[in-house]
Amino acid sequence: MGRHKKGRCVKRNKQINTEENPDIVKAPHSFVIHRGIPGEHIVELTKNFRKIMEPFTAMSLKERKKNTIKDFVSIASILHVTHMCIFSKTEQGMYFKLCRLPRGPTLTFKIHSFSLSRDVISLIKKQMVYEELFNNSPLVILNNFSGEGMQLKLIASMFQNMFPTINLTTVNLSTIRRCLCLNYNATSKTIDLRHYAIKVIPVGLSKGVKKLVQAKIPNLSKCEDFSDFLTKETVSESEVEDDPLNHVTLPQKLSSRGNYANNKSAIRLSELGPRLTLELIKVEDGLLDGEVLYHEYVFKSEEEKLLIKKKREEKKKLKEKRKKIQEENKKRKELQKQEHKERSLKGIQKKKESEILLQKIAKESVEENNIEDDDAQYYRDEIGEEPDKDLFERKVGNKRLQKFTSKHKLKKQKLSKS
Repeated sequence: MGRHKKGRCVKRNKQINTEENPDIVKAPHSFVIHRGIPGEHIVELTKNFRKIMEPFTAMSLKERKKNTIKDFVSIASILHVTHMCIFSKTEQGMYFKLCRLPRGPTLTFKIHSFSLSRDVISLIKKQMVYEELFNNSPLVILNNFSGEGMQLKLIASMFQNMFPTINLTTVNLSTIRRCLCLNYNATSKTIDLRHYAIKVIPVGLSKGVKKLVQAKIPNLSKCEDFSDFLTKETVSESEVEDDPLNHVTLPQKLSSRGNYANNKSAIRLSELGPRLTLELIKVEDGLLDGEVLYHEYVFKSEEEKLLIKKKREEKKKLKEKRKKIQEENKKRKELQKQEHKERSLKGIQKKKESEILLQKIAKESVEENNIEDDDAQYYRDEIGEEPDKDLFERKVGNKRLQKFTSKHKLKKQKLSKS
């Protein structure tokens, strides 16, 4: 026999490598979803926030109305998901919830204002958006989170743990192309979230030399000699040298042109969006549930806290009790089902045996009925004389001939007058 040919699907689909990269497995992954009242802005804001969380997020995640939080939590461990970001919209406003999977805590923020990525990019003259920006995670920069209060430390640790850690000794600077900036305003108690692309430009070069270094074609129409182009120092307002505070000495060579090790370069930021202004409302101990550790507007006394804690414990005990009863009922039903199955099998076997027995009895009775009684011999034994010839003879097929009568009346023939 000839070899079996591979199907079209087998040819197209590459063999999946079962062993995952340990660095990717250890990196924090995330789900970004939206709930509540549907709307165009909340859907687009969710997609924009997924761009921030790239590459360790589910970009093509599709949620439906019938999906619950339990559905996402159940598959989170399989996909190594550690955080879940939920945008929700109500009649009062928009909210942002940041959850640590699988057991919490949960931070609830109120969104005071936001701007979508398309609106932010459209205001920039020189846009710097390309796919290579999103191949690596952004650098997280936190400002003014060193104040008093447990909630500030919790916010800082939550946002830091959403992204992979950076090892300063082994990091490749060419991979750091984005940054996520979080600034806390102590007066308004709000957090400003901004997303930037990082661009590194060599410093100390004239406009002409910089263009040559960056492999740009120079315009020599206004120069009499090539030396005029190189020594020309006039630059446009947009290309004025950056502030000295933005200058850094590079410890290693970058992939971009003109940026070499131990040379000075300027760092420029280009905003990618989205913009968010958040205010922390509530901190919960569990996953969207549990003890309220902090609330901005609601204050509880110690007695109220103890009462709430007691009610929660009673609720937990009741839940465990119901679960135990449910498991016992489940075991009992399984046992009853097994017993019923055994009885049914026994009944089926008994029925088969009785059917076989009835068939046997019926067969024997048919055989007995088929044996014809000899009446002539019985007459000889009882009377002692020979019976008459016509006494026990059976006339088979001797039926009286019936006269044929037609159902329809015959018409009388009219005699022609001759």
